[in-house]
Amino acid sequence: MRLPLPLLLLVAGCAWLPAIQLFHRVGPAERETIAGQLVEHTVAEPVPRADVMRAVNPEWDFMRRTFVVLTLANRAIAKPEERPRLLPAIDAIVDSTIALASHEGDEHFMLPYAKRGPFRDPFAHSLFIDGELVAMIAARDLVEPRIATRHEAETRAARIERAMRASPSFSGESYPDECWTFCNTTALAGLAMFDRATGAHHDDLARDWIEHAKAHLVDPKTGILVSSYTWDGEVLDGAEGSSIWMSAHNLLFVDEAFARDQYDRARRELGASFLGFGWAREWPASSQARPDIDSGPIVPLLDASAGSSGLALLGASAFRDEQWFGNLLSSLELTAFRDERTGHYRASNDVGDAVLGYALSFGPLLERVRTTRVAFASGAGGAR
Repeated sequence: MRLPLPLLLLVAGCAWLPAIQLFHRVGPAERETIAGQLVEHTVAEPVPRADVMRAVNPEWDFMRRTFVVLTLANRAIAKPEERPRLLPAIDAIVDSTIALASHEGDEHFMLPYAKRGPFRDPFAHSLFIDGELVAMIAARDLVEPRIATRHEAETRAARIERAMRASPSFSGESYPDECWTFCNTTALAGLAMFDRATGAHHDDLARDWIEHAKAHLVDPKTGILVSSYTWDGEVLDGAEGSSIWMSAHNLLFVDEAFARDQYDRARRELGASFLGFGWAREWPASSQARPDIDSGPIVPLLDASAGSSGLALLGASAFRDEQWFGNLLSSLELTAFRDERTGHYRASNDVGDAVLGYALSFGPLLERVRTTRVAFASGAGGAR
């Protein structure tokens, strides 16, 4: 009996489609190869020209620096034999970032609307800049202390605490009258690393922010933290993938239970998988938001967001969601066209490479924060 061609095609498709992902799986050895290639590229040129990125979004220049420093610090802890070449790269990035922020002002790394008006807090500096710089410096100190940047970190940590305490929402402004959950949780994670590196104490500030956030800064339908709000706490933008994956990761450094709650909620609302491939939506199904520079382009039908899917790699790695992490990597392999010589994905950019590098290296810094917290509590001193 000869079967009709459409039926044959259907049978063949059912057999073939589930096997596609097998050609795009990225196993442990290949992950290490990609991570190593990305690190080698960074060590060779830690502070590359950023003209192309800056022309689109100057924030990307700054964020790339943060994610690269966190990547190198994780690797330096995990692989002490590589420290002699990793630490100079970290120092070059940190020093150039401090110099630019000092000479050009915070606005060098910010979108033009940073100058649209004054901050609500008359003494404020951008928490976006302060928080990520403290995180960079503290991450380096958790590998090996560096006295040269200690005063810079202390100054910015004090500014963060003052700004967050002065706000009715316990939050510092990133832009005038605009607070970002991404930035405030990054600042709290940076302070947690700073505390473990120096013996300082900001645990009360983290507890106060989390208590306020649970009561006032979560989306009522999903329970996911909103992405932005005014200085006094009026919500501007609801839950967003380009915010929550990083925010949940940040919360691991200060409150693991709340971090897990936020990741699980985001995973249910925004995460998706099909036939071994994974992606993330930018907004919950109930949202009416539209694409912007953070979401990146949205793939029709799937509602897959480039920005959310990229940061979802970090979320899945941080929360040890191995199956989905593997599915997300398979999608990256299928759609982003990796250069096997460099580890760079041609459909991505330097920020995407930096986030991927951090996702592939995540763990040692968090573990050092956890173990050092115990050491300080017992009076044993700092990390070595």
